[in-house]
Amino acid sequence: MRIRRYMTGAAVLLTAAAGAHALEFKSVGAAPAILYDAPSQKGRKVFVAPRGMPVEIVLTYGEWTKVRDVSGDLSWVQSIQLQSNRMAVVKVANAKVRAIADDAGVPVFSADKGVLLELVEPIAGGWLKVRHRDGQGGFVKASEVWGE
Repeated sequence: MRIRRYMTGAAVLLTAAAGAHALEFKSVGAAPAILYDAPSQKGRKVFVAPRGMPVEIVLTYGEWTKVRDVSGDLSWVQSIQLQSNRMAVVKVANAKVRAIADDAGVPVFSADKGVLLELVEPIAGGWLKVRHRDGQGGFVKASEVWGE
């Protein structure tokens, strides 16, 4: 009976530790990437990810990486097609990118749902410093983007 309790306790601790790690994100590189349903080019092609699309890394298996996209779908991509340059995708209808990391900050520009923003750096208090591909930059609420 005691052994069973210890094993159950150990399983709970391992599960909690696994859930406590930070999420890892990468972005699709300079060229679009084909996403597959299996870690092989013989797998079914499920999506062509545009360049810069952020993905959450689930696991790496040899030269393949299992990823989760903004909609929560899982698929496989060749690891070489991912880059460490971090991007975030706007997930709300009208995200305000502000001059300072504060709701009272002057809006620099608005970004529609689906727009990609380069993640320059995370800022404390739930804000991210971002830059649009046209060069404009500012601060956006972390809750309004995915991929951070």
